[in-house]
Amino acid sequence: MAMSKEAFLESAGLKGQVVDVWIAQEWLVPEQTPSGPRFREIDIARARLILELRAGLGANDAGIDVILHLMDQLHGMRQALDALRKHVGENRD
Repeated sequence: MAMSKEAFLESAGLKGQVVDVWIAQEWLVPEQTPSGPRFREIDIARARLILELRAGLGANDAGIDVILHLMDQLHGMRQALDALRKHVGENRD
């Protein structure tokens, strides 16, 4: 379910300026609508991950950028592998 920026900030426990920076850095990519950005549950999970990387692991911005990029690549590869498995399964017989 999509939520407004205000609801996202409350759910994630963040301030608006921080989220604006994270959006500019493309760490968060909410859906853009005429009424403003719309966030999903995955955005909350990603924001919590960023907070944990900073506070829990002491990662700096460059490190977080690399970690998120690698995670996005891994997610994309998993989706491609799932699609390939389905395609191969459909063409086996």
